[in-house]
Order: sequence, then C-alpha cells, then structure tokens
Amino acid sequence: MGRAIQAHDGPTIVAGDLNDVAWSHTSELFRRLARLLDPRVGRGLLPTFHADYKLLRWPLDHVFHSAHFRLQRIQRLPHIGSDHFPIFIRLSYEPQGWQEQEAELEMPDAADRLESREKIQEAATEEA
Repeated sequence: MGRAIQAHDGPTIVAGDLNDVAWSHTSELFRRLARLLDPRVGRGLLPTFHADYKLLRWPLDHVFHSAHFRLQRIQRLPHIGSDHFPIFIRLSYEPQGWQEQEAELEMPDAADRLESREKIQEAATEEA
C-alpha cells in the first residue's frame, strides 16, 4: 500500500487499527515509503488498545496523512465499551502549505525500497 500511495502523490489519509505500534520497523517503513506524516510524533503515545487494562496499553490505531494536511487537534477519547479507545483527529486541508511540512517527511532510501519489494514477494509466495 505504501508504494501505491507514493505513486499517487495526492492528498492522502490512512487510518485504522493496523495492529502494529508506531515505532515498529514495519510502521516506520510504511510511513517512509508512503511519504506520510504521523501526527502523534511529539504529542505522546496516545495508546488505544487495550482499553480495559490500564497497565497494558499500546498505540495500535493509527492516522497517517500526507503533507497536504495540517494537524489541528488529536485526542484519545473516553472508553466507549470497545477494547480500543476512539481517536479524534482534526486535520485542515492546506495544499498550499505542503512544502513546509515536506521537510518533516523521512524519505525512503534504496534499502527501504528493496525491503519493500522483498516483503511483497514473500507475501505473494506465501499466498500461492
């Protein structure tokens, strides 16, 4: 998906329960390949899972966005009965300001692109 997003090069938001923490190698690889920003950076962990256990919580729910958007607000909301906390995020679409945020993006290098191709090939082989 990261490579497809990179090829798109338009306004992009990816959100959901990705069952992976933001600091994992695969999450960071995805973010670099897709050239997306993680609005939590510098704002705390915002752990969303497991809502029922105070000592064992992880940030598994993510929102990544392209530099076309600027973060206005991000907040973990109160428990609503799910095993995940909801996240509230407000982004403003500011396509004219993307160049300012572009400096925050970590660009993929040759090793990232190679690893991406290997992982895709590995997954295709497992499915066959």
